[in-house]
Amino acid sequence: MNFGELGKELALLRKSRGISQKTISSDLNISRATISNFENGTSSDIGLKKVLQLTDYLGQELVIKEKSLFPVFEDIVNG
Repeated sequence: MNFGELGKELALLRKSRGISQKTISSDLNISRATISNFENGTSSDIGLKKVLQLTDYLGQELVIKEKSLFPVFEDIVNG
C-alpha cells in the first residue's frame, strides 16, 4: 500500500463512520485542507505524526511487518 492508497482507505473509513473532515480537523487540530489532500492522494507531506493521529482517530493502526517472499492470505484478499 502506498501513501495515496492509505489516504483513500482512511477516507472510506471516515465516510463509513459518518465523520466529516471538518469534525476530524477540529478534534485533531489538522487543517481540513490537509486531510482532504491526503485523502485525495494529492499530498504526501502530511507527516507521520498526523497520519498516526488520523488512523488512531478512526480506530485503526499501522502495522510494520517483515516482508515475505510469498504473499500471505490477507495480502491476496486485500489485493
